[in-house]
Amino acid sequence: MIDPASVPVTKISWRRARRIIRSVFPPIDLFEDIAAPEDWPLLISAEQKTNPRLMATLGALDLVPPKRRVSGSGATYLMAPFTHVSADRPSRFADGTYGVLYAGARFETALLETMYHHGRFMARTHEPAGWSSQFRELVLSVNAALHDLRGGDKRWNSALDRDDYRQSQILAASLRAAGSEGLVYPSRRHASGQCVALFYPDRASNVIQARHLDYHWNGTRVDLYRDPGSGKVFRVGDG
Repeated sequence: MIDPASVPVTKISWRRARRIIRSVFPPIDLFEDIAAPEDWPLLISAEQKTNPRLMATLGALDLVPPKRRVSGSGATYLMAPFTHVSADRPSRFADGTYGVLYAGARFETALLETMYHHGRFMARTHEPAGWSSQFRELVLSVNAALHDLRGGDKRWNSALDRDDYRQSQILAASLRAAGSEGLVYPSRRHASGQCVALFYPDRASNVIQARHLDYHWNGTRVDLYRDPGSGKVFRVGDG
């Protein structure tokens, strides 16, 4: 068990962090168009009268404290990880009862992380080989004081296990309850990569949508990705 008080805090300022997400759903205009998050509950109530499916689209807004909500350009991409959570979709630093925004310091890191997890999903559901889901690349800034698991300290090993998330979830829940803004940690899929796990959407900003990406599943792992804009296909080694 890791003592949360033993984890140091480091100020992180990344201007061009990368996040790669599925392109299943379009952006939610409400987060983009309304300037004052404190007005959202009243406007949502009014909108529901003509659009009963709105709450399913917005997700659980109550999971984000009003003072931590963001609006304006790109806000959809920052709010969505915190309003659409499920115990069926746990992650390294969340058991599914609250949201976390994950991002890599570099494109390669975000790419390898998402290819790995997409591959696990494809294997679990026994999908046939071929080009699969579309993804979109987001470029964003990260500014936060984060609990730092980098540096190779053996005390953090249990929270950085490649596949067992039990200890990392316990640590993250304790840190979040104590007021932490999130964690910075070494990628488990990209040898030189660094990642952040943010507990609140207002620790990121300046979101810009960049490339669309297609992933290829070969029946065992995701081995290729394609940039539809240029038509180029890239092979990725087995990490």
